[in-house]
Amino acid sequence: MRAGMIVLVAALSAVLVAPAGAKTVTVMMDNVAYVPVNISARVGDVIEWKNVDLVAHTATARDKSFDITILPNKTRTLTLKKAGEFDYYCKFHPNMTGHISVKP
Repeated sequence: MRAGMIVLVAALSAVLVAPAGAKTVTVMMDNVAYVPVNISARVGDVIEWKNVDLVAHTATARDKSFDITILPNKTRTLTLKKAGEFDYYCKFHPNMTGHISVKP
């Protein structure tokens, strides 16, 4: 009975984490650059930043809607909550820039 409850809770948690049909868009941080620079996604999708550099980076929105620090060899995610155009940059390396186009 207890094992069944754990499976049920795990299944419900998975449903609550990502909406049905949501996708994950991966952006690498490599050689002090976002790869790819421009991405498109939909509300509910997840952006996954993977830092493969030897230094920390951020993904900081110019409109201040998000500010995520990603340590070397780590991954961080952000679930997109609203549609729009979002320019972002690394606070530690201001020439490192990217853009997310989010559709409803």
